This record gives sequence, C-alpha cells and structure tokens, in this order.
Amino acid sequence: MKNKTTIAALLISSFAATELNGQTMAKVQEKNPFTLVYAGAISKNEKGKVNIYPVKYKLNGIEIAANVYTPAGFNTSKHYAAVVVAHPNGGIKEQTAGLYAQRLAEAGYVTIAADAAYQGASGGLPRHIDKPASRIEDIRGMADYISQYAGVDANRLGVLGICGGGGYALKASQSDKRFKAVATLSMFNSGEVRRNGFQNSQIATIQERLKQASDARAQESAGGKIIYAGVSSVSDQEIAKTKTDLYREGFEYYYRTHAHPNSTFLYTMSSLLDLMTWDASTGMDLINQPLLMIAGSKADTKYMTDEVFVKATNAKNKELFVLDGATHIQTYWKPEYVSLALSKLVQFYQTNL
Repeated sequence: MKNKTTIAALLISSFAATELNGQTMAKVQEKNPFTLVYAGAISKNEKGKVNIYPVKYKLNGIEIAANVYTPAGFNTSKHYAAVVVAHPNGGIKEQTAGLYAQRLAEAGYVTIAADAAYQGASGGLPRHIDKPASRIEDIRGMADYISQYAGVDANRLGVLGICGGGGYALKASQSDKRFKAVATLSMFNSGEVRRNGFQNSQIATIQERLKQASDARAQESAGGKIIYAGVSSVSDQEIAKTKTDLYREGFEYYYRTHAHPNSTFLYTMSSLLDLMTWDASTGMDLINQPLLMIAGSKADTKYMTDEVFVKATNAKNKELFVLDGATHIQTYWKPEYVSLALSKLVQFYQTNL
C-alpha cells in the first residue's frame, strides 16, 4: 500500500480536470470504450497503471455486469485488500461508483463496482425491480466474486456504499462479517424515503401508496402491463423548478452532466411493497466492524446519516466525517469534495484492512 503522502498527492493530481458540462461529458462517454462518464476515467489499460476489467458473473441465476479495477503494477502473486462499491439508487457502475472505485484502485486497492440485478447492464426481468433484498444480495455477490479474484486477500475486504447503496451496504454488513470495514457516502435510507417521503413529506399518503403498489403487484401477477414509479426524463424547466437540492442536482447529474443510457430513475411500482416496509436503520447494533459515514454539511439528506449513525452502538470504532459545504450530489463528482472523501476513506481502509 502506498504511503499517505504519496496518496494525498495522487488524489490532488487526479482531480486536476475541471467540471465537465453535459455536452463534454456526452463526448467523453462516446469516446470512452468502457462508457465511463466521470472526469479522469480510464480510457485504456496500460502496463504499470490502474486498469479496468469488465466482468460478468451469475448471481442467483442472473447475469451481473461489473467492472474490476486493479492497482498500478498489480501482481497476482501478491495479496491486496479489496473494496466493494455499491452504486446509488438509479445509478450504475459507470458513474460515481466507478469514480470512487478507480480512485481507490489508485490508492492500492482492488475494487469492484457492479450494476444491480434488474438494472443497468445486468440481467433480470422485469427491468428496474428495486427491492432491498436484491440490492443487499448484489453487495454480497460482489464480495463473492472479488474474494476469489487472483491477488485479493479475502480477509481484507471493505465495502463502500454511496447514496442508496450506502443504506444497503449497512444492512449487508450487519450480517456479512466478510466485510472488515464499512463506509458510506451520502447515505440514503431508501425504505424511509419511499415510506415517509423525502424529509417526511408524504406520511399522510402512506396507505394510499401501499394500495397503489398492491394493485400494481396484482396487475403484474395477472400478466398485465408493468407499472413504473419514478422519473424517466425531465425538462430544463422542471429541473429549475425543483426545490430540493437532492432532486434538482440529481436531475442535472443523471440527465445532463453524467447521463448514461443505462441509468434511470424508474423502478417498478410493486417494488414499494418491499421498500416501504424496510428501513436501513434497523439492526444497526449488529454492526461490530469499524464504521465510517461521510456526508456533506449542506446535504439535505444528512438527517438520514445522523439517524443511522447514532444507532451503531456496537461498531468497533465509528466516525461521522462531514464535508464542509458539500451537498449530497456534489459528493459524487465535485473534485474538492471527492478528494476529501477519498483521503478519509483511504485512511480508514489503511487502518482497518
């Protein structure tokens, strides 16, 4: 593993690129053979540098599409710590999950970022199923695969969950003790939000929405049309009128600056039967591994990290690291915040893996 001075310099140099606008990012994706849509993404594998390897594997009969990143000078005769990276809701491996996976590989880790089953380039029908049990199993599946990867020390396995992937990473780590160090970035409690609404704005309609989900399930089981919730597209005017930072900046990120054809905000309405009865904060006392939770000070989602963090009463050691001035979505891509988050993550994994 590289020393901390080298890592700090590396992280700073990695983000010399400026913010990319939507047009530029579209060109990056078009030219990138791995369809990566983040600044500084790998465009070709070169000897002596960080490399990326698209892989596929089966998980419960479903083909999973993933990217494995290996450190510079990777040698299968050595033993490397590894980190599993779980993507946000609506996200895919080519966006922020890939960015963090690549940067952690630059710091000396073997990393894996996979599209969730039923989403992205992974298989599974109907498309866009978004159930907690499946997302948690996706994380365990990444652990299965990377633990057997040549050169990886299966006893030094960490996990990083971003946004919705953060809530699922916490839940996976409650039972799966292969994860020796648990970290989240801008954690999003999908169950709480789907049930209560963002910032508890839809509590009055819980029963109504459960009825809609039940009716959608009945229609599916009868062979009818799949009903979807979420947003498939958004206009500039709709973006401008969106009041919350999370959704306004999220629309910009997913539909403009870091758009990818495999990324969508859609999910099956029937998924709400599982989502609305699930909560990332339950069972947090089962986490006995070291825990690092990172959130922006201006993130309108920070209340979710705060709620969950206090419940991790048995974590071996735990820390809440706040990125001063950052909103939720800015932690996905903005160079200064990504650099700070990565410096903290590398320090955390160096200490605990």
